[in-house]
Amino acid sequence: MPKYLVEGTYSAEGLRGLQRDKGSGRKQAVVKAVESLEGRVESFYFALGERDVVVIAELPDAVSVAALSLAASSGGLVRTRVTTLLSVEDTDRALTKKLDYRGPGA
Repeated sequence: MPKYLVEGTYSAEGLRGLQRDKGSGRKQAVVKAVESLEGRVESFYFALGERDVVVIAELPDAVSVAALSLAASSGGLVRTRVTTLLSVEDTDRALTKKLDYRGPGA
């Protein structure tokens, strides 16, 4: 199942909600949402810096991760950023694919 890095940045109101829910409450909500999409949370961390929360999740497909991101961001309390993760094996397979491509100006 594909893996995704989901990063979130809370608004001021979202941070007030985090204070009420606590970290464990937010994690539980994310796990429940991911599982409702037939996925699994591999890891969940709060962070200091540009992002407030970092999640690595397995989800069935890009549509599922888009649904998660849209649902989370639609309330205006958190903005999400999603990155598709590739395993070493997936990267090796991509590097061996033959394709007909010409770079700009080549």
